[in-house]
Amino acid sequence: MDQAQRRMLGQPLSIPTTQPKKKRTSMMSFFSKVSWKLRLQKWETPKNVFFILAERARDPSARKRHMAMSGLGTMARETPDKVRKYKRIVLDLLVHGLYDPMSSEVTHESMKTLTIILGKTQGKGLGSFFIDITLQTRTLLDDENDSLRYSAFVLFGQLAAFAGRKWKKFFTSQVKQTQDSLLIHLQDKNPQVAKACKTTFRACSPYLRQRKEYSFQSEEDQRNPKLCRQLSHYHPELLQYFYANKIL
Repeated sequence: MDQAQRRMLGQPLSIPTTQPKKKRTSMMSFFSKVSWKLRLQKWETPKNVFFILAERARDPSARKRHMAMSGLGTMARETPDKVRKYKRIVLDLLVHGLYDPMSSEVTHESMKTLTIILGKTQGKGLGSFFIDITLQTRTLLDDENDSLRYSAFVLFGQLAAFAGRKWKKFFTSQVKQTQDSLLIHLQDKNPQVAKACKTTFRACSPYLRQRKEYSFQSEEDQRNPKLCRQLSHYHPELLQYFYANKIL
């Protein structure tokens, strides 16, 4: 073995450090989820993990905030009882994440975690957070980022399911203001977003019903002509669903 070969064997193999940004991010996200799952199962009590996440959710580093939101999502899946115990604090952290001015990744992770929590709690106990979540989610329905749009439609559909009597009037006004976005994104360039929009449109359909005090109008006058026109052209099956359920 010559001197050059010895020198090569004595050195560690060089590993390329320049991976595509998307791949690096997804790998970090994967290891982050695995790390938090291991802590939940083994190394830390859920209470300790929760307070670590709560601290990191307010960290100046967007990466740490993103990891915290992801960790809260893991907690919501793995230990939902613990999340219920600290629900008010968790919701406060997630709403702050939803309005994060610096990182769309933090906003996206917050939406995904809120979707998990709403599913686990059936939307109970949201209190005034319902307004904060609805208003910000509405603005994200038209975001240029496909992932944000998709998660926003999923979350908005869940809010429609859990509005209840308390927030019915408020949510009805929000749906009416969102009607154009719902119509536009039925034809979204991303098929997954279009599918999520269609599901959300159905979930929001009860809020599109005409109020009874306008019943003196003729049936034709009560119908929303713009909505009927666009649905009949692009989604006749949705229009048929609305007619069958006396929504239009």
